Amino acid sequence: MLSWIVRLRMIAVGFVTSWFVAKEAPIFGVAQVMMTLVLVALIVAVVAFWPQRWTAVLNRFHRPR
Repeated sequence: MLSWIVRLRMIAVGFVTSWFVAKEAPIFGVAQVMMTLVLVALIVAVVAFWPQRWTAVLNRFHRPR
């Protein structure tokens, strides 16, 4: 299951990376891995800060009266 997630992520990142680096270039694999790490870091940051944002929103609307 994890391999499917990684494979889909690498396909998406490969598509974006190909806009900047030719697929035949020797550095394409390195650029693809770097873009994947950036994507993973972005996902981790969103997951890490998501509860904090929703807690603030819920506290704003559910104030004791």
